Amino acid sequence: MEIYFTKEHQWVKIEGNKATVGITAYAIEQLGDITFVELPEVGAELKQNDVLCTVESAKAASDVYAPMTGKVTEVNTELLNEPEKVNASPEEAGWFAKMEISAPGETANLMTRQKYLEYVKNI
Repeated sequence: MEIYFTKEHQWVKIEGNKATVGITAYAIEQLGDITFVELPEVGAELKQNDVLCTVESAKAASDVYAPMTGKVTEVNTELLNEPEKVNASPEEAGWFAKMEISAPGETANLMTRQKYLEYVKNI
């Protein structure tokens, strides 16, 4: 499994041609407590950087973008009733969607954890 990050503070865990997507702890610090998650439709075909879903917090509503091109194969329906899972476990239980990747070379547009941590330090 490999994990990559975007400048929009999303993470993507890749295993073969499958990807799991969520937002980082840094994003949660900026947003505060997540109060609502609008999940994508299973079967949705998205290009890299298309809007995947929307999260709302006491502070703001924010779009979450698809880190890779592909098709949504599963969504985390637990977040519909328990959006706080995103705050409690952003890189585990708080994932938003799973995708089947159709353009694996797009990882070149993403950051490793080390590069992401350096990026956040310089914000």
